[in-house]
Amino acid sequence: MHPIICKIGPFSIYSYGLMLAVAFLLSVSLAKAQAKKEQINPGAIFDFCFFSFLFGVLGARIFYIAENIGYYFREPLEVFMLQHGGLSWFGGLAAGVIFGAAYLKKKRLSIYRILDLMAPFLALAQAIGRIGCLLNGCCFGKPSLWGIYFEAHEATLIPTQLYSSLALLLIFIILRLAQAKAHRQGEVFFLYLLLYSLKRFFIEFYRDDNPPVIYGLSLFQLLSLLVLFFSLAKLILIKRTQSLR
Repeated sequence: MHPIICKIGPFSIYSYGLMLAVAFLLSVSLAKAQAKKEQINPGAIFDFCFFSFLFGVLGARIFYIAENIGYYFREPLEVFMLQHGGLSWFGGLAAGVIFGAAYLKKKRLSIYRILDLMAPFLALAQAIGRIGCLLNGCCFGKPSLWGIYFEAHEATLIPTQLYSSLALLLIFIILRLAQAKAHRQGEVFFLYLLLYSLKRFFIEFYRDDNPPVIYGLSLFQLLSLLVLFFSLAKLILIKRTQSLR
């Protein structure tokens, strides 16, 4: 664990924030390059990514705070300590897609076309972000003899952050292959949702920071099932109503 990468005078560079920045810059650069190939204005892609990232982080933070409201009542200043971790993908997805779609509609760009373009790079950004979680010590797994020792938790834990990162890299590769082939609009994005929710459902069995709420399943497993079935239904509908492009 290295929550602080280095210190420069009175300033500290936090691993979590650094990985978020790296994830954003790398993913946006690759998305802009892909946009050129697809004859889409790269500038519009950057603006879309910037606003989606901004509102996505805000939504992810609000969702995480709501989930852990008791802790933040006791430690109100922690609300602003983003460098300590504490983002929820589900909140970020909802806020990012809503505000991103509003931007695309305003610019009269195809929502599904842009979401298909962005989906692989979103998975890549998450893979990098999970390395930040590993260095920060959040999103931790259950105790295990075969895990990694986390000083902050004073225990050897399953490195679920690392497993998530590797799974997201695999999802990135699958989505890039799907993107390169002829596909219907929306297919790549909803395939991303399906694969991510499937990954999240199973990784939750090994995490130790989200208690079960019903039938031994955590809140995020229930949300994952909801997203999984929704994305599967959308993929079936898209296949039935669209032809390959």
